[in-house]
Amino acid sequence: MDRPNYITPAGYSALRQEYEQLFATERPALVETIAWAAGNGDRSENGDYIYGRKRLREIDRRLGWLSKRMKAAKVVDPAAQEDRSRVWFGACVTIVDEEDRERTLTLVGDDEADAGAGRVGWNSPFARALRGAGVGDVRRVDLPAGEREYEVLAIRYPD
Repeated sequence: MDRPNYITPAGYSALRQEYEQLFATERPALVETIAWAAGNGDRSENGDYIYGRKRLREIDRRLGWLSKRMKAAKVVDPAAQEDRSRVWFGACVTIVDEEDRERTLTLVGDDEADAGAGRVGWNSPFARALRGAGVGDVRRVDLPAGEREYEVLAIRYPD
């Protein structure tokens, strides 16, 4: 990876929890089902065996990806941010666009981003444009629908 994988403690915990669930629970149960299905004879028409092998490959790929992401993770606690007057990782930012529509965004790690819930990834166009901004600053964001301007109304960090 060419850049650090910043992530909040909660985001890292979610990755770790998913890894543990797949590795300790789902994968062993699936291996047991595959072994049972393999013992039933002809594997070429055995749906349990074929689906089980396919699902096992999916789980192993996901475990590999999760392992790489956790190794590259740099856990940053937003509550420990020293400069709370500017937008940095973990900030909860209230912005307003040219049509006076307010939005509240939280800058989180790319692995924990969920635009529908207002959590934008640290490397997204919004986050890149807002980095280092203070209250009252106007920033331009290149979006698929075109360039828009946003003013920063408020910046909060968790306690």
